Amino acid sequence: MEKIRFVFADGSGEDSFFVLEETRINGSTYLLVTDSEEDGAECLILKETGGAAPGDGVYEIVEEETELLAVSKVFEELLEDVSIEM
Repeated sequence: MEKIRFVFADGSGEDSFFVLEETRINGSTYLLVTDSEEDGAECLILKETGGAAPGDGVYEIVEEETELLAVSKVFEELLEDVSIEM
């Protein structure tokens, strides 16, 4: 599992996450990430919102309920052994 580093846009710090899966829906890129490789770990769905250069994507946590439910269902289908609970 790949681990990538995210730097907060306001420059206040950074965090690292394991990328479980990536998908593209209606032209938008989404990442399913977790901070732990343990079973039952909490995860986040991030949406790419832009970037200054290739490889420098800007991601935001998906919080809108309809979008979150739709994207989580896609990730559950891609990762057959994963169940995402809201």
